[in-house]
Amino acid sequence: MSLISGMRLAFRGLFVTNSVKDWTQRCLIQHSAVCFKAEPSSDTEKEAKREDSRKDEVPLIDPLTSIEYMDSNAYKQSYSDKPVWFHYRRNYKGWILPETRKTCIRARKMTTGSPCPICRDEYLVVDYRNVRLLEQFISPSDGKVIASIKTGVCQKQYRKLLLEVAKARDYGFIEDVLPFREYDYDEYRAIAAESKGIDKKS
Repeated sequence: MSLISGMRLAFRGLFVTNSVKDWTQRCLIQHSAVCFKAEPSSDTEKEAKREDSRKDEVPLIDPLTSIEYMDSNAYKQSYSDKPVWFHYRRNYKGWILPETRKTCIRARKMTTGSPCPICRDEYLVVDYRNVRLLEQFISPSDGKVIASIKTGVCQKQYRKLLLEVAKARDYGFIEDVLPFREYDYDEYRAIAAESKGIDKKS
């Protein structure tokens, strides 16, 4: 082996070892950076992340505050004298109305860009004492809760409406509408006369 070829092999070995060292150092640096990002070093960073996540949470409103909101100027400016679902429009494909989504809020966070008429306004709380809100979802013809396909409320709020309307009727906040039935009393009189005639003969 000549001197030149030996020097070439030595340089190649140095180059390979240096490149391997550089590669291992880069991997270690990247791994440490990822670990540092995944696990905050101080409690202040953890608290900051918790505060950021709490900003997206839907606030919990008391039912009494919701009842006061129904009489406020903000409610009148938003809905005037129409029901809260009157101006709501759903986004869907095709000509047939699909069933509304299961829920708009999961883990106190809004999961959709077009929430239902109740979920989009945090001050609308479905409660048996909030009679003005419940009456907007009751059909005046038969006294039943209007279908969710027409009002656009999610299934969670619709089930809550059914429960709270029944509860309000039990407590007497909402008048229970009973169906009016017409009877033909002539048939009753004929049957009564026949029964009296049978009794006299016996």
